[in-house]
Amino acid sequence: MTKTGGGPRPRGAWWREGAVTATAFVLCLLGGVVQVDDTLTAPPAAAYVIAVVSCAVLPLRHRAPLAALAATIASGVLVAPLGLLLSPLIVAPALVTAYSYALTARTERRAAGAVLLSSVVLLVASTPLFGGVSWQDASRMGSVAAFPLMAGVLGHSVRNRRAYLAAVEERARRAEESRDGEARRRVAEERVRIARELHDLVAHQITLANAQATVAAHLFDIRPEQTRKSLHELVETTGHALDELRSTVGLLRQSGDTAGPAGPAPGLARLPALLVSFRGAGLEVSVEQEGTARPLAPGVDLTAYRIVQEALTNVTKHAATGTARVHLAWNRDRVTITVADDGEGEDEGATGRPGAVAVPGRPPGYGLIGMRERATAAGGQLSAGRRPEGGFLVSAELPLPPARSGGVP
Repeated sequence: MTKTGGGPRPRGAWWREGAVTATAFVLCLLGGVVQVDDTLTAPPAAAYVIAVVSCAVLPLRHRAPLAALAATIASGVLVAPLGLLLSPLIVAPALVTAYSYALTARTERRAAGAVLLSSVVLLVASTPLFGGVSWQDASRMGSVAAFPLMAGVLGHSVRNRRAYLAAVEERARRAEESRDGEARRRVAEERVRIARELHDLVAHQITLANAQATVAAHLFDIRPEQTRKSLHELVETTGHALDELRSTVGLLRQSGDTAGPAGPAPGLARLPALLVSFRGAGLEVSVEQEGTARPLAPGVDLTAYRIVQEALTNVTKHAATGTARVHLAWNRDRVTITVADDGEGEDEGATGRPGAVAVPGRPPGYGLIGMRERATAAGGQLSAGRRPEGGFLVSAELPLPPARSGGVP
């Protein structure tokens, strides 16, 4: 028996069920009034029996459509043996259950059609078994056969329409969820990117400012001229920091997608100026290049610059040394950037770098995490760790654009 699930029905549904059942009961009784000779009489007791039995199962047709259809068909088969005239009116409950079965049945379309056709054949074939068939009877039998089939076709059409609308709504809901998820993902990525940029700017500039202020405080009494120079460099460093922060915050405050005027993103072309700023803070940096330098894609160029900047910032903050080495190795399809120092430290520091002094209560930093994220986003990779001979090494491999066909860099 094919069943459909169902829970408590709303109050309006019960009113509709009552109206459908009452209408089917009245039509069934009217069918019992018509006699074979087309005369009208009061409904006999058999008509009441047929109407009561067939209509009693109508409220169950949503939960058990096949059982309800079978009950109403069985009642219709008993019409002729009980001396009643088989007509579309007296089988009105069967029309209702045929429509409901086609609308709610969980079986395949062919199986549902076979059930409906078999029901109609059984219903119509009951009349010839109990008497001769005239042209008038044949016309009436055709009507009796057509109405349940039409009800089934109508129910199947409504079912297909509802399924189509449900599929459209489901696609719209999934599309909306997909858009919301994509928006959340983009917001999260943008937050990480902004946090990474602010970290690189603040960590670099504040580290340089701290180093310059330390030098000025150390030389304040013994070398006033050098102190004045360090303070002048400190003013320039903090000014650059404010400019870069102002530019970044200005981008965040813009509304819409139209970007305001902004300077070019830093790249390896600005590496000499970056090294000068570190030398002003007391860190001597040597640069070595291997191979022929080639232009980088803007995103990769910015990544290379930020990795060098962050690695040297970590050396300034945490390594007990005044020197560092930057090595650029240009190959056919990638550039390898290494930043090494000979310093020594005590334990894992706030930036996750060995050699830093841990500060109680300070959360771990994001220096190495940011460098790895940048390298991965650019299609490369980054590794960092202690050197066997002492110190710390940061190594990043970033992709290069394909060389021109003529071999020109």
